[in-house]
Amino acid sequence: HPNRIEEVVAKVEANLDKEINNTGQHTVLDLGIYGVHEELIKLIGRMKYRTSYGQNLLHHSREVARLSATMAAEVGLDVQRAKRAGLLHDMGKVSNANPDLTHAILGMQLAEQYGEHPEVCNAIGAHHDEIEMTSMISPIVQACDAISGAKPGARRDVAKEYMKRLKD
Repeated sequence: HPNRIEEVVAKVEANLDKEINNTGQHTVLDLGIYGVHEELIKLIGRMKYRTSYGQNLLHHSREVARLSATMAAEVGLDVQRAKRAGLLHDMGKVSNANPDLTHAILGMQLAEQYGEHPEVCNAIGAHHDEIEMTSMISPIVQACDAISGAKPGARRDVAKEYMKRLKD
């Protein structure tokens, strides 16, 4: 019956929304990032259900956050801000706000809209060189993004190339 179908769909959507929110909350708490806007937490949670080049987006973003924090600590920069930028750098990939924009620019605009620090916004927008880097955190996030994506086995195409190199 159509009514029953709509009822089940509504229930599943509600459960998924709850799971997305829980995942986002757990992620920011686990990383020790506080004061994240509720809408950004939802985007973080949505990353769990998205891949990029075969790599889970939430795992990738968590890894970039940790690497960014480590690098920032090594050079004496704000560790929390670098970690936050690393976590949020790909959130534009899971937003439906403006499909005409690249994920980096969209992510930057969302970060600005929800009150993130200008250095975090710049790191998000500049991680693919689409805008000028104005913060020392920006090249750290860009480098950590590249490290996470380039490690052997992280992405489908990289894994194939890695196996070929091993065979050669």
